[in-house]
Amino acid sequence: MAAKSGAQKAAAAKTGSARARILEAAAQRFYANGIAATGIDTITASAGVAKMSLYNNFPSKAALVEAYIETRHEEWLGLYEARVADKATPHERVLAVFDAYIDHAESGYEHGFRGCGLLNAAAELAADDPARAAVRRHKEQVEEILAGHLRELAGGPRAGQLAEHFCFLLEGAMARAGLEGGPRRLLDAKEFAAGMLAAL
Repeated sequence: MAAKSGAQKAAAAKTGSARARILEAAAQRFYANGIAATGIDTITASAGVAKMSLYNNFPSKAALVEAYIETRHEEWLGLYEARVADKATPHERVLAVFDAYIDHAESGYEHGFRGCGLLNAAAELAADDPARAAVRRHKEQVEEILAGHLRELAGGPRAGQLAEHFCFLLEGAMARAGLEGGPRRLLDAKEFAAGMLAAL
């Protein structure tokens, strides 16, 4: 499942339910401008809905942020599932995780690629915020996906160590890619990972 372009998202937002339009508008604004810098009025104007409609669907901005985090997580899982579906070997399935990150970086962002939307959001949230905990769960799930594939290549604790190592590689590359506005660091990370896998 390819990520939607900015124009596709805008078209979908105009025809979808009020909740979907609000969530899409929030996603675009939170990613482009940050959570703290994005007010409810900006979101409702972008979504073309009344403020009451937002509060009928999300009791607070915090609830909207949590829904945004969950939606971003589901979008990434969709990218990963599309990439892994036709992979025959554990080696290919590990690299499919890197491909999903690359697909994320190559999506059509209206205001440019800024790195991982989940980590960007988490950086703005208090340490005990439930949405921050949701970001952590997502990153842990990515590590577990990698560990599952790596167990087929290297059993025991070695698979967990490699999964952690690959997550460091992925997240570091994503941070640099976000700063540079393109996927090159993620492509490099995939190449490094392929070399490590070949040595197993």
